[in-house]
Amino acid sequence: MAALATLHCLTGCAIGEILGMVIGTAAGLHNGATVALSIALAFVFGYALTMRGVLRAGVPLRQALKVALAADTLSIAVMEIIDNTVMVTIPGAMDAGLADLLFWGALAGSLALAFVITTPVNR
Repeated sequence: MAALATLHCLTGCAIGEILGMVIGTAAGLHNGATVALSIALAFVFGYALTMRGVLRAGVPLRQALKVALAADTLSIAVMEIIDNTVMVTIPGAMDAGLADLLFWGALAGSLALAFVITTPVNR
C-alpha cells in the first residue's frame, strides 16, 4: 500500500519536477531558480493529482484541498528534498543541456532514489 501511495506521489512530483527542470534549463535559468520552479511545480501537480481523485469521489473543492494537503505534503516534501539534492550533487547535471544524457540520467536516477526513500515515509 505504501509503495502504491508513493508511486501516486511520484507521478505528480515527476511531472512537476521534469517540467520545471526542462523549463529552467531551456530558459537558461540559474540553478537555484530552476530547482525552485521544479519544487513549486512538483507540489502543484502532486496536489492536483490527489485532488482529481478526491473531487471525482464527490468531495467539495475546499475539503478536497484539505485532503490533498494533509495526505501529500510530507511525501512530496521528502521526495523533493531527495530528488533535488541528488540533481544538485551530481557534477554537471544541472548544467547539462536537454539533449545531454547526463541531464536525463541524473533526473531519472534522482526520481528513482526519491521513490525508494519516500516509500517508508508513506508507510
